[in-house]
Amino acid sequence: MTGAEIGERLLQTEMGSSDRACQFYERQMRSSLTEKMASLIRRQEMVFVATADASGNCDCSPRFGNAGFVLVLDEATLAWPEYRGNGVYASLGNILENPHVGLVFLDMFDTTVGLHVNGEAHSYAESELPKVLTDHIEQHDPSIVATVERWVVVTIEEAYIHCSKHVPRVERTGKQIDWGTDDPAAKSSEFFIEESSSSQIRTERPKS
Repeated sequence: MTGAEIGERLLQTEMGSSDRACQFYERQMRSSLTEKMASLIRRQEMVFVATADASGNCDCSPRFGNAGFVLVLDEATLAWPEYRGNGVYASLGNILENPHVGLVFLDMFDTTVGLHVNGEAHSYAESELPKVLTDHIEQHDPSIVATVERWVVVTIEEAYIHCSKHVPRVERTGKQIDWGTDDPAAKSSEFFIEESSSSQIRTERPKS
């Protein structure tokens, strides 16, 4: 536990789930990855990344890559490449203000088990990568599918299961992925845009 769980403890008391929660903490919570957790991460092509800025304004955004694009550097450290996106840098901007991140991996093609990983993140330009990452890249030569703008490295504080009972099993079908493309059709970038509502488009993110 990180020590920042006051709210969940209060609700456990109110809802009468304290004993059940304590069993979960004792049996499932880890401060680093087990080998089985690391194996699940190495098979994934997607991870959900939750961040917040210094004021607590939140963002949750998926990241994608080929299987194993999230690198397990050691039992306490993960890293992934940030490929070219929309240029907003919402997640990376939040990390710059507030390094706390929450990651969720969902193994929807196989076990339907999920994995939560919480920790402290920092992003790096290619010219300033920490040695633990450069050593891993030199040793394992991971497959990179597009131009990397920055790398994110996470020091793990918590890792625990997301149970499989509500996770759907997804069937994989063929889809051509053009990594790094700026083609609006390939990106479906106009999907939510309507001409009649163009005057309502925000040019800045709202802040509370």
